[in-house]
Amino acid sequence: MNKSPSSIFGIVQDDIDAVEKELYSVIQSPVDLVNDIGVHLIQAGGKRLRPALYLLCARGGNPSLSELLPMAVAIELIHMATLVHDDVIDSAATRRGRPTANSRWGNHSSVLTGDYLWAKAFSTIASSADKSMLKILTDVISSMCEGEIVQLREAFNPEQDEADYRQRVAQKTADFIAASCELGALSGGLDEADVVQAREYGFALGMAFQITDDILDITASAEQLGKPVGNDLRQGIVTLPTIYALKTSFHRDELRNIIEKQNMSDEDVRRGLEIVHETDAVEYSYQQVSRYLQHARNSLPLTFRAPVREALLAVADFVGLRKY
Repeated sequence: MNKSPSSIFGIVQDDIDAVEKELYSVIQSPVDLVNDIGVHLIQAGGKRLRPALYLLCARGGNPSLSELLPMAVAIELIHMATLVHDDVIDSAATRRGRPTANSRWGNHSSVLTGDYLWAKAFSTIASSADKSMLKILTDVISSMCEGEIVQLREAFNPEQDEADYRQRVAQKTADFIAASCELGALSGGLDEADVVQAREYGFALGMAFQITDDILDITASAEQLGKPVGNDLRQGIVTLPTIYALKTSFHRDELRNIIEKQNMSDEDVRRGLEIVHETDAVEYSYQQVSRYLQHARNSLPLTFRAPVREALLAVADFVGLRKY
C-alpha cells in the first residue's frame, strides 16, 4: 500500500508543521496582492519533500529545531518560487488540482511574486547560514535555471537521447533534492564522508522522482495529477518514455512528426501517447526508477540513527510507488 508523506516523515512531522507555520509568517508583505498570492501558494500544499529531507538528514546529528527552521523554510520558499515561474513558462492553468497563480493574477504579478519568494528565502537564512551553504543554494538555483533554459531550447526536438534527458533532469530536479540532503547533513554536523553520501542519496532519489513524474504524465488521470495528462508531450518536452518509443516503435516516424508540431491538437496528443503506450516505454522507465532508488538506498550513511535511516528508506519506497 502506498504510504502518505505524513506517515513517512513521522519523526520530523512536528518540524514540518513548524515550517508550515513559519512560511505564513515569512511571506507577509504590506502589499495585499503579494500576501494573496503567497497564501494561495502555501495552501496549494505539496509534499514538502525538500524541507522534509533536509530535516531528516539533519536529524542524523542532534541540532535543535531553532537551528534548522530557517534553512528548511528557505528551501521550501525556493521550491515555491520555481513552481510559480514554471507555471508562467508553461502557461499552466492548474497545479495540484487548483488554479495556478498566473491563471488567477496574471504572469507579471506571478513572476514578481516568485522573485519575492526567492528574496525572502535568502533573507530568512542571511544571519544563520555560512558561506558554503549559501554557495550550495545559489549553485543549485543556477543549475535549475540552466536546466529550464535547455528544456525551452530543445522543445519540439525529437533528436534527443537519454544522456540529454538525464542531464536535464539532474539540473531541473535532482540537484535541488541532493542539495537539500547535503545541507541537512551539514546542519547536523556530520562528517564529510556522510555529507557526500547524503547528497548522493538525494541525487539518486531526485532522478527517480522526476522520471516517475514523467511516467505519470502519460499514465495517470488528470484527477490524480491535478493537471492535464500528456502535458509534457503537448509542450514538446521529450521525456524518457517518449525517447524510448522514438527508438523502438514501429511508428517512430509518426511520433517524431507529432513532436515537431508547435501547435498539437488533442488528437495529436492522444495519438502520440498511444504510440508510446504501444511500446515497453513505461516498463523501461520504471526500471530506471528502480535502479536509481536502489542506488539511493545503498548511498545512505551507515552512521544515521535507525529511525532516520528507516524514514529515508521509506521515502525511496514512496517515490517508487507514488501515483501523484
